Amino acid sequence: MSLKENIEMVKEELTSEEKFFEKAVVTERFVKKYKKVMIGSVLAITLFVAGNIAYNINKEHTLEAANGALLKLEKNPQDKATLATLQTLSPVLHDVWIYSQAVVAQNVKELEKLQNSKALLIGDLSSYEAAQNLQNLNQLEDYSEKQDAIYRDLAQVQAAIILMKEKKLDAAHSQLSMISVNSPLAQVSRALMHYGVK
Repeated sequence: MSLKENIEMVKEELTSEEKFFEKAVVTERFVKKYKKVMIGSVLAITLFVAGNIAYNINKEHTLEAANGALLKLEKNPQDKATLATLQTLSPVLHDVWIYSQAVVAQNVKELEKLQNSKALLIGDLSSYEAAQNLQNLNQLEDYSEKQDAIYRDLAQVQAAIILMKEKKLDAAHSQLSMISVNSPLAQVSRALMHYGVK
């Protein structure tokens, strides 16, 4: 190698080292400038992950405790302390338990209390069960007028039967005619109109 080639090689090495040091200085300045933001971000992410893990552990523990309370209630339905514990741990599960017990016992007072329940479907089912157990025409009609009532057609059939017993055949026919032809109770409705309402 010639001296000229050696000088060129040294220049290239110095240039690459110079670029490396230049990038290191820029990186160091960036880190110094945004050090607090970077530390804050890492801390925020760490706290978020830790909080999420703690929340999930707490939720799991609450769920297990609520299930344990429900199992105790299955063994002893009269246990008021366990029922109160279940209500604190899981109000929705508490309402489902009360609903199931009220349906079995045909306890209209409990069913009426559950009509405003936050549990999915419990409010609707409680309204229907209370009206059905009381054989209350007004409540059945009110229930069947709700847009999202689950047992709307069944409530209409029951209202029509009550009207038939009261010899109000036109009103019963009107109730039965509101049942859709696509309803599973359409055949029952037609049979009642044919045999029961003339």
